[in-house]
This record gives sequence, C-alpha cells and structure tokens, in this order.
Amino acid sequence: MESAGRLSNWWRRWSGADTGADAAADADQHASRLAELLAVTRAGFPVVPAAHAVEYRCSCDRVGCPAPAQHPLSFAWQSMATVDAEQVARWLAVDPQANAVTATGRAHDVLDVPAEAGRFALERMAELGVAPGPVAAVGEDRFLFFTTTRSTLDEDEWWTSELDTHPEDLAEHPGIRWHTRGSYVLVPPSRLTDGSQVTWVRPPDHPLPDPLRVLDLLADACTAVGAVAAPEHWFIG
Repeated sequence: MESAGRLSNWWRRWSGADTGADAAADADQHASRLAELLAVTRAGFPVVPAAHAVEYRCSCDRVGCPAPAQHPLSFAWQSMATVDAEQVARWLAVDPQANAVTATGRAHDVLDVPAEAGRFALERMAELGVAPGPVAAVGEDRFLFFTTTRSTLDEDEWWTSELDTHPEDLAEHPGIRWHTRGSYVLVPPSRLTDGSQVTWVRPPDHPLPDPLRVLDLLADACTAVGAVAAPEHWFIG
C-alpha cells in the first residue's frame, strides 16, 4: 500500500494543486480515494471513471438517467478500463469526485445478490469452510461476490446463463445477477445519490473463487431469506 504522503504528492503532481492548507487537506482526501482504487487495480480488476452524485442527482445531467451515479462516463468504457495506476491518477485529477466501475468478464466476474442473501451466504460459507473471495456492499441493497471469470473459455465452450446481466437490463434481475462479458459493477470508493457508499466487506486481495460453487450457495441463500430466486433452469446450452 502506497503511503498517504506519497499519494498526496502524486495527486498534487497530476492535479497541479497548490500547497496551501486547504489544498493539502483536499490532496489527502483525494489520496485516500486514489489508494482505494489502486487496491482494486492491484487485484487485477480493470477500472474506468463513472458518474457521481451531485445533490441527489447524477453528474451526467441526463434527464431521467436510469442509473444515477452508477454508469461509466464514456461510451468507450470497455476499451478504456485499465489497471494502470498512473492512468487512474490522471482520471482522478480531471474529476476528483468520480465514481469508478470495474469491467467484468476479463479478470473476474461478479455475482450480485440482495444484501440480506449476501450476508446469509457469507455465514453459510463460514460454516462450510468455503472461502468467498472479495465481497463488496452497495449501500444496504446489494452484495457483490467477485469470482473467476467464464470468459477464459474458448468460444466453442462458452455457455450463456439466464442470470447474465448487462447495464441496460438490471431491473430484470432483482435476485441473482451474473456480471460477465459486457457488464460492470461499482467499486469503492463510489457513492450513490442517496448518500450510501460502496464498501469492501472482504478486500479485493483475496483469491477469486470458482463462480459455480459461489452461485450454488447464493441461490440457496436467496431462497432461505425469501429473495427473488434464480430461474429453475439457469443455463442455456
């Protein structure tokens, strides 16, 4: 982990901030945000800047934004997503309040469930001795379980799932969502328009588990807590 002083100096270098007391305080705050993002990139998860909350609305100013403060700033987000630390620092210098998303289906997938089911699943995993890997909480609503990705499969072996989620169809998957190719999720230190935050329940440096084992336990957890369960037939050949 980079020292706070080094990251503060890095922030000043990229942002051109002055050395006054207020600027130093701002630099420390932005250095803390940068440190959180660098923890994500060190885990190998590619990130890209996202819109952020501005007085309970989205910074994109799109009328009726369907995902306030929860979408990338650029339509080219898939090609922009990177683990390069200096590029991430440059992005934050341009937009210090930006949220961040990680592109799934490259280094990792994410299984996304209602928070109550996520907490139940973590308890069950502890009982069974199953290591869950990195887990993030999106406010009080959702838990994100990071896993290895199916995208390493050859095209001939690739299988689709009715749980596969894309940004435009999140509302269609209120239960379990599987973020893989062409999708993304928020990562810390992102903040939502209701004031809630994205935080790590288990940090990103934990090894990634197999998604099918985690999916099994999450499906059981959704059933146990009365969340919307997965379809009876998850996979399409």
